[in-house]
Amino acid sequence: MYENVIKRAFDFVLALVLLLLFLPVILLTALFLKITQKSVIFTQLRPGKDEKPFVIYKFKTMSDERDEKGELLPDELRLKSFGKLVRSLSLDELLQLFNVLKGDMSFVGPRPLLMEYLNLYNARQKLRHRVRPGITGWAQVNGRNNISWERKFELDVYYVEHISFFLDLKILCLTAFKVLKRSGVSKEGQATTEKFNGKN
Repeated sequence: MYENVIKRAFDFVLALVLLLLFLPVILLTALFLKITQKSVIFTQLRPGKDEKPFVIYKFKTMSDERDEKGELLPDELRLKSFGKLVRSLSLDELLQLFNVLKGDMSFVGPRPLLMEYLNLYNARQKLRHRVRPGITGWAQVNGRNNISWERKFELDVYYVEHISFFLDLKILCLTAFKVLKRSGVSKEGQATTEKFNGKN
Protein backbone atom coordinates (compact mmCIF):
# COMPACT_ATOMS: atom_id res chain seq x y z
CA MET A 1 0.00 0.00 0.00
CA TYR A 2 2.70 2.51 0.96
CA GLU A 3 5.06 1.73 -1.93
CA ASN A 4 2.47 1.51 -4.72
CA VAL A 5 -0.02 4.20 -3.70
CA ILE A 6 1.10 6.59 -0.96
CA LYS A 7 4.76 6.79 -1.98
CA ARG A 8 3.87 7.33 -5.66
CA ALA A 9 1.36 10.08 -4.84
CA PHE A 10 3.90 11.77 -2.56
CA ASP A 11 6.58 11.56 -5.28
CA PHE A 12 4.30 13.12 -7.93
CA VAL A 13 3.14 16.04 -5.79
CA LEU A 14 6.59 16.81 -4.37
CA ALA A 15 8.24 16.61 -7.81
CA LEU A 16 5.70 19.04 -9.24
CA VAL A 17 6.18 21.49 -6.37
CA LEU A 18 9.98 21.31 -6.55
CA LEU A 19 10.01 21.77 -10.33
CA LEU A 20 8.05 25.00 -9.94
CA LEU A 21 10.20 26.10 -7.01
CA PHE A 22 13.54 25.35 -8.68
CA LEU A 23 12.59 26.47 -12.20
CA PRO A 24 14.80 29.61 -12.01
CA VAL A 25 17.76 27.50 -10.82
CA ILE A 26 17.15 24.95 -13.59
CA LEU A 27 17.02 27.67 -16.26
CA LEU A 28 20.14 29.45 -14.95
CA THR A 29 22.08 26.18 -14.73
CA ALA A 30 21.09 25.31 -18.30
CA LEU A 31 22.13 28.78 -19.51
CA PHE A 32 25.57 28.65 -17.87
CA LEU A 33 26.20 25.11 -19.15
CA LYS A 34 25.26 26.25 -22.66
CA ILE A 35 27.72 29.13 -22.42
CA THR A 36 30.60 27.17 -20.86
CA GLN A 37 30.41 23.85 -22.70
CA LYS A 38 27.67 24.11 -25.38
CA SER A 39 25.87 20.88 -24.42
CA VAL A 40 23.36 20.98 -21.56
CA ILE A 41 21.42 17.74 -21.06
CA PHE A 42 22.77 14.23 -20.55
CA THR A 43 20.46 11.31 -21.31
CA GLN A 44 21.17 7.62 -20.88
CA LEU A 45 19.28 4.35 -20.73
CA ARG A 46 19.16 2.99 -17.16
CA PRO A 47 17.44 -0.02 -15.57
CA GLY A 48 14.39 0.81 -13.47
CA LYS A 49 11.97 -1.24 -11.42
CA ASP A 50 12.06 -4.93 -12.43
CA GLU A 51 15.06 -4.00 -14.64
CA LYS A 52 12.79 -2.23 -17.14
CA PRO A 53 14.89 0.34 -19.07
CA PHE A 54 14.07 4.05 -19.00
CA VAL A 55 15.80 7.25 -20.13
CA ILE A 56 17.34 9.23 -17.28
CA TYR A 57 17.80 13.01 -17.50
CA LYS A 58 20.67 14.90 -15.91
CA PHE A 59 22.50 18.16 -16.48
CA LYS A 60 25.67 17.41 -18.42
CA THR A 61 28.65 18.31 -16.25
CA MET A 62 31.45 17.17 -18.57
CA SER A 63 32.37 18.54 -21.99
CA ASP A 64 32.82 16.41 -25.13
CA GLU A 65 36.46 17.41 -25.65
CA ARG A 66 38.56 14.89 -27.57
CA ASP A 67 42.25 14.35 -28.28
CA GLU A 68 43.94 14.37 -31.68
CA LYS A 69 42.83 10.77 -32.24
CA GLY A 70 39.19 11.70 -31.72
CA GLU A 71 38.93 9.92 -28.36
CA LEU A 72 37.30 11.55 -25.34
CA LEU A 73 39.72 13.13 -22.90
CA PRO A 74 39.89 11.68 -19.34
CA ASP A 75 36.96 12.62 -17.09
CA GLU A 76 39.04 14.93 -14.89
CA LEU A 77 40.00 17.03 -17.95
CA ARG A 78 36.43 17.28 -19.24
CA LEU A 79 34.99 18.27 -15.87
CA LYS A 80 35.37 22.05 -15.83
CA SER A 81 34.95 24.42 -12.88
CA PHE A 82 31.24 25.12 -13.44
CA GLY A 83 30.57 21.43 -14.00
CA LYS A 84 32.30 20.66 -10.70
CA LEU A 85 30.14 23.26 -8.94
CA VAL A 86 26.96 21.83 -10.45
CA ARG A 87 27.96 18.34 -9.36
CA SER A 88 29.07 19.38 -5.86
CA LEU A 89 25.70 21.06 -5.27
CA SER A 90 23.87 18.06 -6.80
CA LEU A 91 22.22 20.42 -9.30
CA ASP A 92 22.88 17.86 -12.03
CA GLU A 93 20.18 15.69 -10.43
CA LEU A 94 17.43 18.34 -10.73
CA LEU A 95 16.26 17.13 -14.14
CA GLN A 96 15.45 13.76 -12.59
CA LEU A 97 12.37 15.46 -11.15
CA PHE A 98 10.91 14.85 -14.62
CA ASN A 99 11.72 11.14 -14.23
CA VAL A 100 9.87 11.15 -10.91
CA LEU A 101 6.83 12.82 -12.49
CA LYS A 102 6.79 10.20 -15.24
CA GLY A 103 6.96 7.38 -12.70
CA ASP A 104 10.35 6.06 -13.85
CA MET A 105 11.92 7.03 -10.54
CA SER A 106 11.09 7.86 -6.94
CA PHE A 107 12.67 10.43 -4.64
CA VAL A 108 14.07 7.60 -2.52
CA GLY A 109 15.39 4.27 -3.76
CA PRO A 110 18.56 2.59 -5.03
CA ARG A 111 20.35 4.77 -7.56
CA PRO A 112 19.78 3.70 -11.19
CA LEU A 113 23.12 2.44 -12.47
CA LEU A 114 24.33 1.33 -15.91
CA MET A 115 22.54 -1.25 -18.07
CA GLU A 116 25.85 -3.08 -18.49
CA TYR A 117 25.93 -3.88 -14.75
CA LEU A 118 22.79 -6.06 -14.87
CA ASN A 119 24.71 -9.21 -15.78
CA LEU A 120 27.32 -8.56 -13.07
CA TYR A 121 25.03 -8.60 -10.04
CA ASN A 122 24.69 -11.67 -7.84
CA ALA A 123 21.21 -12.88 -6.85
CA ARG A 124 21.02 -10.72 -3.72
CA GLN A 125 22.30 -7.58 -5.43
CA LYS A 126 19.56 -7.97 -8.06
CA LEU A 127 16.97 -7.34 -5.33
CA ARG A 128 17.76 -3.63 -5.65
CA HIS A 129 15.57 -3.61 -8.77
CA ARG A 130 12.40 -4.66 -6.94
CA VAL A 131 11.57 -0.99 -6.31
CA ARG A 132 11.73 2.19 -8.36
CA PRO A 133 15.22 3.69 -8.45
CA GLY A 134 15.65 6.95 -6.57
CA ILE A 135 17.27 10.35 -6.80
CA THR A 136 18.72 9.59 -3.38
CA GLY A 137 18.89 6.44 -1.29
CA TRP A 138 20.14 4.69 1.82
CA ALA A 139 23.56 4.18 0.23
CA GLN A 140 23.81 7.87 -0.70
CA VAL A 141 23.35 9.01 2.90
CA ASN A 142 25.73 6.37 4.21
CA GLY A 143 28.83 7.19 2.21
CA ARG A 144 27.64 7.95 -1.32
CA ASN A 145 30.71 7.56 -3.55
CA ASN A 146 33.17 7.05 -0.70
CA ILE A 147 32.14 3.44 -0.02
CA SER A 148 32.74 0.24 -1.97
CA TRP A 149 30.29 -1.11 -4.53
CA GLU A 150 29.70 -4.14 -2.30
CA ARG A 151 28.72 -1.89 0.61
CA LYS A 152 26.47 0.23 -1.63
CA PHE A 153 24.56 -2.85 -2.76
CA GLU A 154 24.21 -4.09 0.84
CA LEU A 155 22.63 -0.74 1.74
CA ASP A 156 20.40 -0.80 -1.37
CA VAL A 157 19.04 -4.24 -0.50
CA TYR A 158 18.54 -3.19 3.12
CA TYR A 159 16.33 -0.37 1.86
CA VAL A 160 14.29 -2.71 -0.36
CA GLU A 161 13.70 -5.05 2.58
CA HIS A 162 12.82 -2.26 5.05
CA ILE A 163 11.03 0.31 2.86
CA SER A 164 8.72 2.54 4.89
CA PHE A 165 7.52 6.13 5.16
CA PHE A 166 9.76 6.82 8.17
CA LEU A 167 12.86 5.41 6.45
CA ASP A 168 12.13 7.54 3.38
CA LEU A 169 11.68 10.63 5.56
CA LYS A 170 14.96 9.91 7.35
CA ILE A 171 16.79 9.53 4.03
CA LEU A 172 15.36 12.78 2.64
CA CYS A 173 16.42 14.71 5.77
CA LEU A 174 19.92 13.21 5.71
CA THR A 175 20.18 13.95 1.97
CA ALA A 176 19.47 17.65 2.55
CA PHE A 177 22.22 17.69 5.18
CA LYS A 178 24.69 15.89 2.87
CA VAL A 179 23.96 18.25 -0.03
CA LEU A 180 24.58 21.29 2.18
CA LYS A 181 27.88 19.75 3.33
CA ARG A 182 28.73 18.65 -0.26
CA SER A 183 30.07 15.41 1.16
CA GLY A 184 30.77 12.14 -0.64
CA VAL A 185 30.42 13.54 -4.17
CA SER A 186 33.47 11.62 -5.39
CA LYS A 187 36.31 9.55 -4.02
CA GLU A 188 39.56 11.25 -3.12
CA GLY A 189 41.56 11.92 -6.29
CA GLN A 190 38.78 10.84 -8.66
CA ALA A 191 36.52 13.06 -10.78
CA THR A 192 33.92 10.36 -11.26
CA THR A 193 33.01 7.02 -9.67
CA GLU A 194 34.98 3.96 -10.77
CA LYS A 195 32.98 1.42 -12.76
CA PHE A 196 31.57 -1.73 -11.18
CA ASN A 197 33.24 -4.87 -12.57
CA GLY A 198 31.38 -7.50 -10.60
CA LYS A 199 34.07 -7.73 -7.94
CA ASN A 200 34.74 -4.29 -6.38
